[in-house]
Amino acid sequence: MSTEVPVPELAARLAGAVADRTAIGRLTDEFPALDLPTAYRVQRHLRSSAGPLAGWKLGLTSRAKQLQVDVDEPIYGFLPAGATLDPGEPLDTGTQIQPRCEPEIVFTLGHDLSGPDVTAADVLAATSAVAVGIEVLDSRYTGYRFTTADVVADNTSASRFVIGAPVDPAGVELRLVGVVLEKNGDVVSTAAGAASLGDPAAAVAWLVRTLAADGEGLAAGEIVLSGGLTAAVPVGPGDVVVATIDRLGSLRLDCR
Repeated sequence: MSTEVPVPELAARLAGAVADRTAIGRLTDEFPALDLPTAYRVQRHLRSSAGPLAGWKLGLTSRAKQLQVDVDEPIYGFLPAGATLDPGEPLDTGTQIQPRCEPEIVFTLGHDLSGPDVTAADVLAATSAVAVGIEVLDSRYTGYRFTTADVVADNTSASRFVIGAPVDPAGVELRLVGVVLEKNGDVVSTAAGAASLGDPAAAVAWLVRTLAADGEGLAAGEIVLSGGLTAAVPVGPGDVVVATIDRLGSLRLDCR
């Protein structure tokens, strides 16, 4: 039963891993009753002490990733405002455990959006801008080994993020934009916007509908990282990552 799982204790373990910059073992190894609903309770416990919210992020939006971990829908996490990196600000890898970077299409909400029937068209109508983004993942589990419940409890490996210049979404077919991820001048991955649930706006709509079940929604001014579009690349001191998305521009992140 999920009631056997000590939610505050697990949240404290994960927070401690961040503070100590030391990976821990999978929670499900010790608490096999940790299921997805309980994992989201752990995540909400972490959110309650994370300070102001910048927005939200999606994970497992790729069909291939879903099949790999045997789930049939994405997962979501939250983005504390304090996790923001300004454009040009380097990532201090010394504050991380095992950082990886991936390119994202970022939505900025122009007005509140909530409800159980929100569509991709509704998302686009509510979006004031889109942008290229780089998300820094940093799993708190040894070797990035986790179940879906583990990674949800760990706030979907969220760590830091940086967002490029805003672009008007009108006339941009986000499903079809090309995506290139470079590391130290070499192309390491390519994709299209459709890698996120077939349409990044559909991924955001899924998030809104899912939040509605808990009486929540998106607020004007919040951002949504709509899901990693390529495999995440490990980074360390001296690395340079560049994400380029057609129509949205390029974004560079230096690591020190």
